[in-house]
Amino acid sequence: MKVIDIITQPKKQLAVLIDPDKLNQDQLIETAKIAEEAGVDLLFVGGSLMTSDMLFHCIRTLKENSSIPVVLFPGNSYQISRNADAMLFLSLISGRNPDMLIGMHVISAPYIKLAGLETISTGYMLIDSGKPTSVTYMSNSFPIPNDKKDIAACTAMAGEMLGMKTIFMDAGSGAAVSVPEEMITFVKGSIDVPLIIGGGIRTPEKAASLLSAGADIIVVGNRFEEDPQLIFEFTKVVASFNNQ
Repeated sequence: MKVIDIITQPKKQLAVLIDPDKLNQDQLIETAKIAEEAGVDLLFVGGSLMTSDMLFHCIRTLKENSSIPVVLFPGNSYQISRNADAMLFLSLISGRNPDMLIGMHVISAPYIKLAGLETISTGYMLIDSGKPTSVTYMSNSFPIPNDKKDIAACTAMAGEMLGMKTIFMDAGSGAAVSVPEEMITFVKGSIDVPLIIGGGIRTPEKAASLLSAGADIIVVGNRFEEDPQLIFEFTKVVASFNNQ
């Protein structure tokens, strides 16, 4: 099964985001095994800025210790590995930085083609989280204000009309607040492709509220770096929606 077929399944899902710079070998193995046991749907791998050459090693370790699809969530055009199962081909449609809209894609396209990676065209939208985040700084773009649900919805609709297979609204790593539930509901009602939500999701209760609002996939990273055992609590929440 292709990863896009997993992402478009009519059910709620949890993706664990792993930054190769932040976890050592033992932590990677522990996270992979817990994710496998808990029933995590996807493992996203990437970061806004990588300061080590650990991407290949990270992906290999995850695949050796779980059967969960490993999907690249690249912060730049250098975060490519043929060992991943797929790659979110992100276009930062919320910003006006041409490099993040198409420029970096032109540079990376031939390498991705040679790697034989499944690419999932993704409309990536940064949402204001109440404080500057790594991704807003590195992308040199302004996020959509979190009280402007109409702008978010129109941006998502444009991404879908351009042929993007999923929309990813992200408050950013270490966000002070997550994407507002009202915005999620409004955007979800405006598109037909899966809606991915990330950033600032620190409790199972918050995960539940975002799923109730309309998120199809929630992405959690920092919280699991602190305590990977929490993965079990989050997967229980996701399962509760799918068992209704």
